[in-house]
Amino acid sequence: MTKNSGKVFLIDDDADMRASTAQWLELAGYQVRVFVDAPSALAEIDAGLDGVVVTDVRMPKMDGMAFLARLTELDRDLPVILVTAHGDVQMAVEAMRRGAYDFIEKPFEPERLLDIIQRAGEKRRLVLENRELRRRLAGPDDLEQRLIGNCPGIRRLREEILDIAATDAPVLIQGETGTGKEVVARCLHDFSARKQGRYVAVNCGALPENMYESELFGYERGAFTGADRLRIGRFEYAHGGTLFLDEIGTMPLPLQVKVLRALQEREVVRIGGNEPRPIDVRLISATNADLLAECAAGRFRRDLYYRINVVELRVPPLRERGGDILLLFDYFCARAAETYRRPAPPLHSGAAGLLMAHDWPGNVRELKNIAERYVLSSLPGEQRLAAVLGASRPVASQASRVGLREQLRQYERHLLEQALARHRGDVQAVMEELDLPRRTLNEKMARHRLDRRDFT
Repeated sequence: MTKNSGKVFLIDDDADMRASTAQWLELAGYQVRVFVDAPSALAEIDAGLDGVVVTDVRMPKMDGMAFLARLTELDRDLPVILVTAHGDVQMAVEAMRRGAYDFIEKPFEPERLLDIIQRAGEKRRLVLENRELRRRLAGPDDLEQRLIGNCPGIRRLREEILDIAATDAPVLIQGETGTGKEVVARCLHDFSARKQGRYVAVNCGALPENMYESELFGYERGAFTGADRLRIGRFEYAHGGTLFLDEIGTMPLPLQVKVLRALQEREVVRIGGNEPRPIDVRLISATNADLLAECAAGRFRRDLYYRINVVELRVPPLRERGGDILLLFDYFCARAAETYRRPAPPLHSGAAGLLMAHDWPGNVRELKNIAERYVLSSLPGEQRLAAVLGASRPVASQASRVGLREQLRQYERHLLEQALARHRGDVQAVMEELDLPRRTLNEKMARHRLDRRDFT
């Protein structure tokens, strides 16, 4: 019989039914708690229950429908399975409309109940895992909750952010499109002494060339036709805070001269004005281009390059981040499920390999889009990810570069990280969940350079 894990709360006023069902579930590996009525079970159930509730419909003190309503108030995602007599089927169907997971008619085959409980338990574990992930990501003061990932490149990036955030040194963030450069810029601001000041972001690639100067430096009233009021530019608006210039490599050369002067003199002059305005800003820039190559080609000023690139940070592309792909996919699925009020379906066998083999040209932005489409898809679970990914094209080319051994290694690391995160570094609990001896678990954690203290 398959070994399972998790708890089952069994509520039935029939002593014989209660005893026989509990015995079957215990033999299947579940931790079973039995109750003769709903009120006594309610006193023991909380919103974080790692398990499933199996309850009879017709019971004294509180029937199954009232019990379901109370459980739904407590935790709308708690799986509740109703055990019904033949005449209660219509009631059970109504209960499913109100949030019950499933129902089973008496008499039933134990294997059928086990199958329903197993599916409900898998869904529950995913819900709790996603809640824990959201909880870890909810705090604004924890950098790990802002910049998600455990690969060496992301860990090093977090260390560099904490090392330089408190300074006013200009930073150039290098990275491909969609890797999260603005997330890094925002972290630099939020973990700095300027966090009470404004964070002002400008996408240089989205500005028409004739609007650059007015957007960055502002203008006086009457400076040109249509300037019917004073406008403060982004440099002035960010005074005391941080100015983020995204896609700075697209800035026209004439404007680069003026930006360089503003940075050197720490002042700006509005269009149509004469008085210089002092500015106190920390400049963070970002680019997906090789600016040194742009300098060599005459499209970017070398003196400006060295002015903005006192510190350089590199955001690794997603294809270099290994198991972070699965971690981020879980997170984005949880966010999409919450946003669209849909269940976050678990990954089926082989789906993790598809994610790991994809080359992710759009990086984290593409992964977020795929996760949202995965949650919204109506295809069967085993077909869903392959269809959403369009697996035939990029996967085939990347699979030859990412071998099966490496995919399995990355997936194993992901499973260990998730289990350690769920149990907050409790090695004993991880051993029980993954059914691993302590020595084997220790060896795997050492091989993947995982430290339980990082998850407490």
